[in-house]
Amino acid sequence: MSTATSLHQSRKRKNAVMMTLCVTAAGIGLAWLALILGALVYKGGAGLSFDVFTQMTPPPGDAGGLLNAIYGSVVMTVIAVIVGTPIGVLAGTYMAEYGRFSKLTTVVRFINDILLSAPSIIIGLFVYELMVRPMGHFSAIAGAVALAILVIPVVVRTTEDMLNLVPNALREAGTAIGAPRWVVIKSVAYRAALSGIVTGILLSIARISGETAPLLFTALNNQFWSSNLNAPMASLPVTIFQFALSPYEEWQQLAWTGALIITLTVLALSIVARSLTGRREDK
Repeated sequence: MSTATSLHQSRKRKNAVMMTLCVTAAGIGLAWLALILGALVYKGGAGLSFDVFTQMTPPPGDAGGLLNAIYGSVVMTVIAVIVGTPIGVLAGTYMAEYGRFSKLTTVVRFINDILLSAPSIIIGLFVYELMVRPMGHFSAIAGAVALAILVIPVVVRTTEDMLNLVPNALREAGTAIGAPRWVVIKSVAYRAALSGIVTGILLSIARISGETAPLLFTALNNQFWSSNLNAPMASLPVTIFQFALSPYEEWQQLAWTGALIITLTVLALSIVARSLTGRREDK
């Protein structure tokens, strides 16, 4: 009896130590996150105004806004999502529905994992060699392609995982009534995994919204308003990068404000993604 009691006490002490270490580590992480967010709100909030969303990036020493940079980021992000999402969803569908046990799926999954963890600057250099050098100039379309390559692996992984979670009984029920396989996937599997797939798309948008390195090698930047996809285009991450390194206070303030805008956007997308995931778990 004493041996069992001592063993119980020993496990309780170990559990208390590990719980203390885990809570401490979580507290340290949250403290750094709070410091970063606090600095962004303090520094960037001071520059938030209507002019930020209505005026162009200014010349050195003048006041201005981030309208052209915000527009460029939105345009390239939308194109990247439009291009990357169908490819990612279709690839994930093949891996989960058609080739779940094939060797090709294993190879595709391995390559997708490499792309998922690859530094974004490598993607930028790849698109630079693939598009920018042959074209002879930077362009927004090259930047969108670089971002689309970053979107694809996130959507592939999420789509495959969500479809794998759909019970096979649902597929068998659809097949039992004589529905073709593609109809079962579209009407049964996709509906059951829809919230998870949408979550993956939102997370991919959150990932690419702050990417700077791929755009430095592809879209570069533009101090003026440009809607020409075949020409350099401003983007919020690159503008923040350039303004933050400048000696001008006005530019530095705009860099802080731009960083706050991106952070709030990413946080909003993350909250929406979490809510969709929670709604799916409730069902």
